[in-house]
Amino acid sequence: MGSILANAFKPAVGSNITDELNWSIAGKAIGFTFYQASISTFITLLVGFPLAYFFARFSFPGRRFLRILATLPFILPTVVVAAGFNALIGPRGWINLVLMDIFKFPMPPISILNSVPAIILAHVFYNTSIVIRVVGSAWEQLDLNLEKAAKMLGANRWKVFSRVSMPLLLPSILSAAVLVFLFDFTSFGVILLMGGARFTTIEVEIYIQTMQFLNLREIF
Repeated sequence: MGSILANAFKPAVGSNITDELNWSIAGKAIGFTFYQASISTFITLLVGFPLAYFFARFSFPGRRFLRILATLPFILPTVVVAAGFNALIGPRGWINLVLMDIFKFPMPPISILNSVPAIILAHVFYNTSIVIRVVGSAWEQLDLNLEKAAKMLGANRWKVFSRVSMPLLLPSILSAAVLVFLFDFTSFGVILLMGGARFTTIEVEIYIQTMQFLNLREIF
């Protein structure tokens, strides 16, 4: 481990143009990795939290099936997801074709592929099931008598949620957030297929330097 760290920081000692360029490439990849992972995690929590409440507190026919269905995106291959998004919202996707036919648009009105929104959308699609599973399971196990007692003591629904339910759910929310962030941080296929060549995370940059430029020294 010490040798790896020593090799990693060797370029920082030099002052030639190559070393500065190497650190520029690495810094850009690291910065974008944290950027897209943070935004994706935040939006995934916003989308998954209401769904977790829905599955935890409502009982209806087909609830078990819908919960299983919500887990399926997590196990789909990245290539399949990318092909699905392209078929749905791509330049010749179903939604664009329908909108162009109805409103007579000369160009596709929806154009988000090969962009940061496309990356975030794919991450939300993948990882919402984590929030549903982790937070929803914790929500199901909450003692409803605690909420009823708070209501009897005069608390409204917002106070019951913010002062009773939310503190009890906080550990599960943090656990889900950490898991989602790790999956987004280490995302490879989504960045490569949905973001295009303009966006590189740490793993994508390692792949590019190794497979396209054969720059093995750069990845160390």
